[in-house]
Amino acid sequence: MADPADGRDEIWVEKYRPETLENVVGHDDIIDRIESYVERDDLPHLLFSGPAGTGKTATASAIAKELYGDDWRGNFLELNASDERGIDVVRDRIKNFARSSFGGYNYRIIFLDEADALTSDAQSALRRTMEQFSNNTRFILSCNYSSQIIDPIQSRCAVFRFTSLDDDAVAKRIEEIAAEEGIEYTDAGVDALVYAADGDMRRAINALQAAAATGEIVDEDAVFTITSTARPEEIREMVTSAIDGDFPAARAGLDELIDERGLAGGDIIDQLHRSVWDFDVDDDLAVFLMERLGEADYRISTGANERVQLEALLAAVALEVD
Repeated sequence: MADPADGRDEIWVEKYRPETLENVVGHDDIIDRIESYVERDDLPHLLFSGPAGTGKTATASAIAKELYGDDWRGNFLELNASDERGIDVVRDRIKNFARSSFGGYNYRIIFLDEADALTSDAQSALRRTMEQFSNNTRFILSCNYSSQIIDPIQSRCAVFRFTSLDDDAVAKRIEEIAAEEGIEYTDAGVDALVYAADGDMRRAINALQAAAATGEIVDEDAVFTITSTARPEEIREMVTSAIDGDFPAARAGLDELIDERGLAGGDIIDQLHRSVWDFDVDDDLAVFLMERLGEADYRISTGANERVQLEALLAAVALEVD
């Protein structure tokens, strides 16, 4: 077991990034298909879509490491389209890499992260580049929403849809890293990390490192404090008060989360959405609550006051059941 003091100056997300496809967790079907491409050395253009922290970037880099071994850095170009989203990036950096000479391999890989941030003109230029250099270059595109990728690019790629990781996969990985780092933890602490991560492995590992940095045992108190996440029972108590018609109590619970705990309105909306079906309410009230959640979320996203919208949500619930 490692000394708990060792490696604390490292970023664990990078330290424990999968080195091989076999180490990518939670997507067995996807990995099996990609491994067959790698084994045959017959990689098509790939499009990975799905939420953040589900293994898209890790899978892309693992493909390069398996194909090229120690030479992978020279044959793998990674670009982030959200930072470099103009058409010049496609015309210059991508084309220069695709044109440059290399030996020993049939093709090189260009990984374009957050490709859905590319402008439509840049995507059109990318489509033409994919056609022009298809003999010696393979593209791996990563995005949160495949609907933002133009159809001509989608039709040229094998599409893989990464879903949020299940709780068991996240918990298992957290326990493995904690054991490797010599971190003491409780089962409730692991459950809290899984809850706060919500299927995002990167968020879970970052939260584990932050909680472990206190030098104490990683328990649920440390996790909820570090991640600025409301406990599920706090959300339940706030909504239950509204359902019971006690708006002042529900509003006091909301004030506690915003003022004392520092939670953002969007985070509270997300936790409410995850918890709706855990409340002991009939289907009609659950549907009404979902409708009001959607309305509040939209208004907050367009710049409305978070507190006003959340109070209006709780008031609507209180009035609905009154």
